[in-house]
Amino acid sequence: MADPSSYRPRPGEIPDSPGVYKFRDEHRRVIYVGKAKSLRQRLANYFQDLAGLHPRTRTMVTTAASVEWTVVSTEVEALQLEYSWIKEFDPRFNVKYRDDKSYPYLAVTMNEEYPRVQVMRGHKKKGVRYFGPYGHAWAIRDTVDLLLRVFPVRTCSAGVFKNAARTGRPCLLGYIGKCSAPCVGRVSEEEHRELAEEFSDFMAGRTGTYIRRLEQRMTEAAEEMEYERAARLRDDIEALRKAMEKSAVVLADATDADLIAVAEDELEAAVQIFHVRGGRVRGQRGWVTDKVEDVTTAALVEHALQQLYGEETGDSVPKEVLVPALPDPVEPVQQWLTDRRGSNVSLRIPQRGDKKSLMETVARNAQQSLVLHKTKRASDLTTRSRALEEISEALDLDSAPLRIECYDISHLQGDDVVASMVVFEDGLSRKSEYRRFQIKGFEGQDDVRSMHEVITRRFRRYLAEKEKTGEWADGDELKDEEGRPKRFAYPPQLVVVDGGQPQVAAAKKALDELGIDDIAVCGLAKRLEEVWLPGEDDPVVLPRTSEGLYLLQRVRDEAHRFAITYQRAKRAKRFRASPLDDVPGLGETRKQALIKHFGSVKKLRSATIDQICEVPGIGRKTAETIAVALAQAAPAAPAVNTATGEIMDDMEDGTPGTTAGAPGEPVPAGAPDERRGQET
Repeated sequence: MADPSSYRPRPGEIPDSPGVYKFRDEHRRVIYVGKAKSLRQRLANYFQDLAGLHPRTRTMVTTAASVEWTVVSTEVEALQLEYSWIKEFDPRFNVKYRDDKSYPYLAVTMNEEYPRVQVMRGHKKKGVRYFGPYGHAWAIRDTVDLLLRVFPVRTCSAGVFKNAARTGRPCLLGYIGKCSAPCVGRVSEEEHRELAEEFSDFMAGRTGTYIRRLEQRMTEAAEEMEYERAARLRDDIEALRKAMEKSAVVLADATDADLIAVAEDELEAAVQIFHVRGGRVRGQRGWVTDKVEDVTTAALVEHALQQLYGEETGDSVPKEVLVPALPDPVEPVQQWLTDRRGSNVSLRIPQRGDKKSLMETVARNAQQSLVLHKTKRASDLTTRSRALEEISEALDLDSAPLRIECYDISHLQGDDVVASMVVFEDGLSRKSEYRRFQIKGFEGQDDVRSMHEVITRRFRRYLAEKEKTGEWADGDELKDEEGRPKRFAYPPQLVVVDGGQPQVAAAKKALDELGIDDIAVCGLAKRLEEVWLPGEDDPVVLPRTSEGLYLLQRVRDEAHRFAITYQRAKRAKRFRASPLDDVPGLGETRKQALIKHFGSVKKLRSATIDQICEVPGIGRKTAETIAVALAQAAPAAPAVNTATGEIMDDMEDGTPGTTAGAPGEPVPAGAPDERRGQET
């Protein structure tokens, strides 16, 4: 535990201006980021008598070993820099909202030739219109199913669309009237895009005008005695009204607002957000956070605003944001939101009427979320603590292994040998620290040598960075040339390998050769789930009901999953490789043009230089280079259709082959192609 007076800046050294500051621990890891209108006044609060500090603040300043700051011009710049640093460094003492899922959005891909309606998660893409987020994907599908009757927009994937266009037959939705079938030319590109625009307008809240227009068309059809058309319009109106009922009107028409509520106790806080668009609740989301610092409700609201709108621009930031408490000061936050939207944003506390009533509903949801989380968390914290204690006792460690690294080797019959490293901190996976390796020291299948190589490479890097920085003397030296954190800067307390005695001995030997003696090593064998220690003839057998064994199994299984995912990706890439990949200066566009022109690499290989020059974008010099590269590359051996025993025509470009006896006939569905590297 550090004494804050040991790193307290000298009097007068801290500037009296706006800025952002960072506290670092003894390993130069950033553990806290904050902003201040006056750096001098704010930082002085951290260096008072420890007895006068909040317990969590006291823990932070005694964990820290240094403090540094950056001066900015305005409080808005400080807010933006604070958000950027929290996102980059992930400080352990900052408020971090744990979102346990990726919320689904209803997306309309207006950036495609034929826009598609689909469920999307993750980062937002340019040119795509989003509606939501929704609590569940099924809620989106129910809404879309109702609206497709009125707005028959394409919902199929690119593969299904191309196949329908090739065969001239639409999918089932095209036959039952829930898709306008642009794939087979039933509607033009312009007509389909107009349908997508109308769908988007309806989802954006412009519902009243469209329903009134349908009602007028229904009345006209009835007057003209076109009763079938009138009945279809009546059913369309009913479908739209059902879709609207799924999101009840809560505020006046055309109201776009986000309502944020906070429920908190001394240790944790829950945040709930309702997204209101066009007066209707279009989505809901929530987070829970540990209060690892002494933070007010206003500060929690500010952190929520940063996380909610830090990556958003334009209409994704609503005109109005309603909160239970205003950040202090409120002007920089409001200006920051305005800059992100591109027009004025109102940030205020609702005082009366429908908005205050809805805010009370959001607050009740936040309170229920906090209660539910605490019920789950109490069990989770106890379980993880017990698991770490059991591992410490079973392996006779000095303390609980707060950082565990696990290694696994993966290959397919000696080919594409790779390794994985996964990291668990405090019993939870830390995926940003995962690493993967290619085995370079030898070829073939030897898990023991592979494990020795991986452990050696990982900890040689650790020692090199430790020696270079002089026990992390300068925080900037923990980053590479591009400013990213170095890969192997922090050592684990426990190394787990997937395997038994041989793998454990290899890992221990690698550490001994590097002179590292303060990191424990163990192995977890799959057969009987026994734990092996270096130099021991008998394994440590943990009870099947042991939380420690369960944690080790989770770590081992995660390492195995990460390794085999990488190995399969490498194998797939190798089988997709083409002789054209080795032609210098030949990009993906021109490679595709060559394959499209000739049909396959085999036909391209037999073409003359003049014939190659006929391909758009291919000059004579490039054509000569291609001809030489293909002449030097040995043609692949003919493949066999294992389902029929027939010799497959050599396509070489990664596309499905054809049988020798039936040119142009596709490979039978389900028949494996040996060139594609399917596992056996």
